[in-house]
Amino acid sequence: MYKFKPILKSMLWGGEKLIPYKGLESDKTSVGESWEISGVKGNESIVAEGPDAGMSLPELIARDKAALLGQSNYERFGKEFPLLIKFIDARQDLSIQVHPNDKLAWERHQSKGKTEMWYVVDADPGSRLRSGFAKSVTPDEYEQSIADNTITDLLQEYDIHAGDVFFLPAGRIHSIGAGAFIAEIQQTSNITYRIYDFNRCDDNGNPRELHTEMSKAAIDYTVLPDYRTYYDAQPDAQTQLVSCRYFTTSLCKLTKPYNMELAGLDSFVILICTKGNGSVTDSDGNSIIVRQGESILVPATVKGLNIVPETELEILSSWIVE
Repeated sequence: MYKFKPILKSMLWGGEKLIPYKGLESDKTSVGESWEISGVKGNESIVAEGPDAGMSLPELIARDKAALLGQSNYERFGKEFPLLIKFIDARQDLSIQVHPNDKLAWERHQSKGKTEMWYVVDADPGSRLRSGFAKSVTPDEYEQSIADNTITDLLQEYDIHAGDVFFLPAGRIHSIGAGAFIAEIQQTSNITYRIYDFNRCDDNGNPRELHTEMSKAAIDYTVLPDYRTYYDAQPDAQTQLVSCRYFTTSLCKLTKPYNMELAGLDSFVILICTKGNGSVTDSDGNSIIVRQGESILVPATVKGLNIVPETELEILSSWIVE
């Protein structure tokens, strides 16, 4: 099992919650994102502790191959780690944006697309986010709404609270609002088309680049009655939140020891601790401490986990099976 050094990213819209949430010592300010587990080129995660400390995630994959990823995932993704795990702290509204699907991303950027999900860890009173269109819109109407600054009138907005879940398939227009603190699970891709940025400027006083034309073809204009994900979390058990070909994610809220059976799963598992602390022991007898704000990568060869909370423990678990 592996912990990695977080990759902290200061952002124009970033806040000051991430460093204390994760219990870190850092002078960084306006930290908008902590990349927890990343194989993105130039942002590869580094093992934080244990005998493999200092190794990068790509180096682990090169050494352990299917033993780390799972046989089907290794055949599907090769040396590329297929998920990117983040915490996001928004002090201001993030830009309205969209991500291309696999086909379009490959045609334009020779990259994977970006399907993702959000789990709201915490939210200031009155915090909101946007997901999907509130009414039917044509591509031309969409483009005009950007030109006349009315794009927000077309989008569905939600008041958010801790525990809310939103699934965002590639092509769904979206934005995170001020005061939102979110765990994000996504395909390994850093392709984002910025649609609207509230006329903000960068640190040099220049308007931030928009990708109006590129986003126009990437958007799924389908209108749904509700874009939230509903679930009924059972105590001391796994509750599935999202399942798609890119990832499956479950939630465990634990007050007593819990055995997570993995014997039939041909995949790595990522544990994201969003609350509390405790210990995780795998089927080979290896133990690791986990606390709020930490993420653990569990190799595919592990047959099961015993998770013991010291305080009430909240863990997201993600893996990939087609």
